Amino acid sequence: MTGIATAPNTRGTAGNAVEVQGIVKHFGTTKALDGVDLTVREGTVLALLGPNGAGKTTLVRVLSTLIKPDAGTAFVGGYDVVRQPKQLRRTIGLTGQYASVDELLSGYENLYLIGRLLDLPRREAKARAVELLERFSLTEAAKRAAKTYSGGMRRRLDLAASMIGRPRVLYLDEPTTGLDPRTRNEVWDEVQRMVAEGSTVLLTTQYMEEAEQLADELTVIDRGRVIANGGIAELKAKVGGQTLQVRPAHPAELPEMARCLHEHGVTTATYSADTGLLAVPIAGEAQLTAVIGVLGGRGFAIAGIDTKVPSLDEVFLAITGKPATAADQPAQPVEETVA
Repeated sequence: MTGIATAPNTRGTAGNAVEVQGIVKHFGTTKALDGVDLTVREGTVLALLGPNGAGKTTLVRVLSTLIKPDAGTAFVGGYDVVRQPKQLRRTIGLTGQYASVDELLSGYENLYLIGRLLDLPRREAKARAVELLERFSLTEAAKRAAKTYSGGMRRRLDLAASMIGRPRVLYLDEPTTGLDPRTRNEVWDEVQRMVAEGSTVLLTTQYMEEAEQLADELTVIDRGRVIANGGIAELKAKVGGQTLQVRPAHPAELPEMARCLHEHGVTTATYSADTGLLAVPIAGEAQLTAVIGVLGGRGFAIAGIDTKVPSLDEVFLAITGKPATAADQPAQPVEETVA
């Protein structure tokens, strides 16, 4: 599903490309979305993180008018997802979890056809198709039927299709699943290029590296509810800030160094004989200086120091209580579509 940019609408709040308030969606007795609130600022990338079954794809389908919410409101590009679906669809692009291309058409024909369906003039549709085939390293296969493409090539063609109309808002639902590292980097480059040109991106992903690479802000969703949001650095700070890692010149002194710090009230200091490191959670530079001062004052020789911030994987685990790739949530029921 793709779109082509249209003139801005006056609905919604200025500066926000996506506004979601209290969205609820049931499938039978399963509440897939349970009062979701979400805002995506224009010209930014928001990464929507969550374990399998958390409700990420359901939310994307609501925002792309594929299914109707049971309650709540949502505006995309100023358009109401329930009352103005036709207008909204012309402002968005969508790449789902699985490639959806016409296998009987060539790569070029797929892109050209979509461009024409979006009312691009013939010359522009041709030029845009050629441009995106080159960007996604599909030029050599441009005239081959899509059914001859590998899985990764189909995925790249599907991504190119979602971008052909230069949509104002682009939904990427786990777009790089199954792609090799080089192709993943190509996708990232293209997303960054589109954002630089003014597009807004809502990205669902379970790749922490992808979120850190692309996102301006993060929203974590679990069991259909938003449980955390903010910038990457902000969420990392909430989990525990930095950890000072001290490597002593004499590893045998690790226990004594930890006891020394405990005597000075630093009860969170721990050590590992395996790594040869003393670890101390710190709140800032002043505490770092104080810890080093205590150890130096007691005559401990230090071979090196470093600071470590929590990884996004650790943040996810701390917030949700499960790793980012957890699949222990029940699969969501098949979702009905709306014409």
